[in-house]
Amino acid sequence: MAMHASQPLRVPVGSDAVRWSTFHGEKTLVVAARTVTSTVRVLECLPALLRGDGRVTVVFAHDPTSAFNDGVLDLLHDAGCRVIPWEQVSHAEPDLILTASENIDVPEGHCPVLVLPHGIGFQKQVPDARAPGERLSGVVPDSLLESGRAWLAISHPSQEEQLLSSHPKAAGRTLLVGDPCYDELLVSAGRAGAYRRALGVPGGHRLVVLSSTWGGSSLIGRDPGLAARVLAALPYDEFRVAAIVHPNVWAGHGSWQIRTLLAPALEAGLMLIPHVHAWRSALVAADVVVGDHGSVTLYGAALGKPVLLGAFGSEAVEGTAAAALGRTAPRLDTLGDVHAQIASALAGQAPDRFAAVAEGAFDRPGQSLARLRTVLYHLLDLAEPLPAPPPERCLAEPGAVGAEVTSWTVTTASRSPPAARCPCPSAGARPRARGR
Repeated sequence: MAMHASQPLRVPVGSDAVRWSTFHGEKTLVVAARTVTSTVRVLECLPALLRGDGRVTVVFAHDPTSAFNDGVLDLLHDAGCRVIPWEQVSHAEPDLILTASENIDVPEGHCPVLVLPHGIGFQKQVPDARAPGERLSGVVPDSLLESGRAWLAISHPSQEEQLLSSHPKAAGRTLLVGDPCYDELLVSAGRAGAYRRALGVPGGHRLVVLSSTWGGSSLIGRDPGLAARVLAALPYDEFRVAAIVHPNVWAGHGSWQIRTLLAPALEAGLMLIPHVHAWRSALVAADVVVGDHGSVTLYGAALGKPVLLGAFGSEAVEGTAAAALGRTAPRLDTLGDVHAQIASALAGQAPDRFAAVAEGAFDRPGQSLARLRTVLYHLLDLAEPLPAPPPERCLAEPGAVGAEVTSWTVTTASRSPPAARCPCPSAGARPRARGR
């Protein structure tokens, strides 16, 4: 059941909060939570930025206006966050508003607004919730830029150039911090084998990860039956298959619709990865990624994974790292010999194949948390504490997902002419589209 943030809080913010509070911070930080994707981005990095500092009081404000707002309140309450209704933001008198959603309706005031990216840069045109047509993902409204309150965190200097060419009012409003998510993936890259085992992938098997963003041109939107065909094509004694589906698909259509649509693939052993945190370790575990124009596919390429594009939408913005990946990565013929194409991608794996793409997306990997913390404390007008934030920790191991496969299509091949002593036939077992 969805939670509701309908009542104003009295503690730790409110007109008489001082009477009830145990901790009395000098500054108030409000995290604006609008979608699961953007909220998770903040939840994953904020604890490391503020660890041990009692000078900052943090509350989360729920902005319910997104088409993909389902699941946000559940996420916040599961994390133990104190949540205020959006109408209380201005009364909380925040010293800083932090969000990874550029489309929040910022209340009147003077405090700065720090906007983190919830993907990789400004790489996609998306529907505009404020008007007909499309807009560039990641950019706040011009009115907020004009107010001088907005600061846009970017992961690469080229993103500033891109913004200035399309949104001149963003001049002087960007802060180069890097990408904490990418840094975490890099730190965890050496644990790929452990993550595969945690997912239940047998030793010696390869893990194929299908990665889909949201929208009609996404991998799952364009070809929802692809997962079942991939499973039918790959020998079960050599491969396992997992799917990472964008949180907006879960929020927009619900888990029932997704699982019903993917039922043939799920019955054939598809591992449907939970969409909040586990996708990161599943991506690290991947031996090959079949994806689209979403950020997860680009993260996989930057990690040196073999990538095949099963779809690639026209909304990818020219001149960005995503567009560069679209030109560089080979396409999967989804109606062709999928097994042969994946085997070829694995055989031709070159870890540096997409190095230029990664260099165009991420600046000075490994430094993002330290740089972001410096920015955060500067905007809060507080002295940055010592020591520096701890180094990134490895991702937690994912939980095993997927149903047991109970039915296979088995093929055999015999040698001719038969020898006096019959050799063992070579066999490959593929899961049927429907187990029994």
